[in-house]
Amino acid sequence: MKKLFALLALVGMLTFSTAPLALAQDALTQTPDSTLAAADSTATEEVVEEVAEETTAIGGVYKALKIKYIEGDAFFMSFVALALILGLAFSIERIIYLNLSQINSKALLSKVEEALLVDKDLAKAKEICKNTRGPIASIFYQGLMRMDEGVEVAEKSIISYGGVQTGLMERNLPWISLFIAISPSLGFLGTVIGMIQAFDKIQQVGDISPTVVAGGMKVALITTVFGLISAMILQVFYNYILSKIDGIINDMEDSSISLLDILVKIEVAKTK
Repeated sequence: MKKLFALLALVGMLTFSTAPLALAQDALTQTPDSTLAAADSTATEEVVEEVAEETTAIGGVYKALKIKYIEGDAFFMSFVALALILGLAFSIERIIYLNLSQINSKALLSKVEEALLVDKDLAKAKEICKNTRGPIASIFYQGLMRMDEGVEVAEKSIISYGGVQTGLMERNLPWISLFIAISPSLGFLGTVIGMIQAFDKIQQVGDISPTVVAGGMKVALITTVFGLISAMILQVFYNYILSKIDGIINDMEDSSISLLDILVKIEVAKTK
């Protein structure tokens, strides 16, 4: 019985809650504002048509690229595509790593300065650097680890570890440059192979005609185009990564100089 009453109550609530909505919709359709509704429906149809056209256009581009990929000899085109995919994989990995390496160096320096000059707590400063990600915090930590040995030793440690962090940021860049160089080379290799195929057909047929030459020339041109496009895409990512590295290195150098100034102040205060 309880389940039956609960079911009847639920049906009643749904009935009474939907009735006002139905009445309101009927009232709107009976008012002179029906022209606005018609206009809205027309606008909606236009938007749907535009989206359909865009989808068709995207599908057409994809289909055209697929056709050209097959026409360009799938064997050589697969190597070009593989070079592009691997280059993009290394590029995306570097971009993620560099974005995670970028921090607010001024905020970190302010915390370290407060811990060293105000709180006079070296362990606290080390803990702050240890719990902060990025090369700047790592360099700070190495400098603070050698702080008891003097400012000169701390400076050498900062410089040395700065070189280590620079090497870590530049890791995998040679692979990206390799794929940038090899992509057009694979395209040119396809060009040479296409020309050889064209001359082989001419030799077999024994006649030079546009139909015989066109197949090999088409393969040659398509592989070259795809190889150059792949290299240009990877080159854009490569230059972006280099700019990110330069920015982080500049921030590292500036922050390291500021940290050394703080260590000098502490050293001077000890001698007084």
